[in-house]
Amino acid sequence: MPVSFLRLPRCAAAVAAATAVCLMAAARPAAAQNYPVTGTQRAVAQAAAQTGVPESELAPNAPDIYTVKSGDTLWAISGLYLMRPWRWPELWGMNLDQIRNPHLIFPGQQLYLERSGGMARLRAGNPVPTGGSGDLVRVQPRTRIDQLGHNPLPALRPSAIEPFLAEPLVIDGPTLANSARFVATQEDRVMLAKGDRAYVRGPAGQPVTVVPGAKRGYRVFRDAVPLRDPSTGEVLGYEAQYLGRADLVRGESVENNMRDGKQLQEVVPATFDITVTKEEIRIGDRLLPEPPTATNLYVPRAPEQPLPGARVMSIYGSAVFDAAQNQVVTINRGSRDGVMPGYVLAILSEGDRVTDRTDGEKLRIKLPDERNGLLMVFRTFDRVSYGLILQIRTGVKVGDRLVSPE
Repeated sequence: MPVSFLRLPRCAAAVAAATAVCLMAAARPAAAQNYPVTGTQRAVAQAAAQTGVPESELAPNAPDIYTVKSGDTLWAISGLYLMRPWRWPELWGMNLDQIRNPHLIFPGQQLYLERSGGMARLRAGNPVPTGGSGDLVRVQPRTRIDQLGHNPLPALRPSAIEPFLAEPLVIDGPTLANSARFVATQEDRVMLAKGDRAYVRGPAGQPVTVVPGAKRGYRVFRDAVPLRDPSTGEVLGYEAQYLGRADLVRGESVENNMRDGKQLQEVVPATFDITVTKEEIRIGDRLLPEPPTATNLYVPRAPEQPLPGARVMSIYGSAVFDAAQNQVVTINRGSRDGVMPGYVLAILSEGDRVTDRTDGEKLRIKLPDERNGLLMVFRTFDRVSYGLILQIRTGVKVGDRLVSPE
């Protein structure tokens, strides 16, 4: 993505540095420091910091002054200033001296858009005074304390994706076959709810045991649905229905007991307590160890390499035929294909097939695929990813192609 740009005046840099020290010191949660910034993003940002952004890249109604509000997102602000919101690194680059990390943008900060000679720069803090042509303005460094929000802006609205960071579970066939299962309940209960105790067995030769120092939380699921590549029909994984959580209390064991005068070895299943229920849990439902907490630390950006063959594979929610804005879809590419959280992809709707009636042959033709909207990947598995639809013109269907937004 070629970009050209103008070094910030020294006086602006001085004010920027002084302001930035205060802004970052006022609110610097540890999580924000761990947000990833890729080498490509940093290179683009450094180039942008030197020259600015051509005004042609700005959104038509980009505000000269904007106060960051609680509820804003990186995507929303980048869309406020740029015609192509996924080019967030350039918006960050416009403000590189003040915002060393793109995620250190907090509610309460003011953003100032400066235009000069066809170029534009964005900075945080007070406007820099300017004199006549050739005038030199000397600015003494100073500090200023602002009460900012406690948390930096997320890439997307958390309410739109948080359930999907915890609930959908994509597993492969062998993992599904070798998962533990509920085998019995107390008092012969048919359904289990929060606070109930139940008993679990692992697959043959793999009893559920307590591992010292390991977490004891498990995720409960049922009815794993195969996720098939819309192009090849290959099963890329299984999406399980999330039911809740259970904690391991005691592991499986074998007891030597006497019954009818005979020495018997009896299997004692593991004991679990149900801690969270989204739906009722019953005998036969499966368990897998709680996976690591999914991260939503990312910034919107175009893919760093092509993703040939990427398509919408399914729409989350069995009753949904067409997906609309702010709905979640799965795509047939995952981390092993180079997909990363934060990737923005353009959605192409397949062109209609029509008959050319302008000549006697009446040839059957296919119209070109047309761009229908954008989605952002927010969670990846090995061969499958989840994406949130950000913009859309008409409904998204299974099989729609996904390409770089550039």
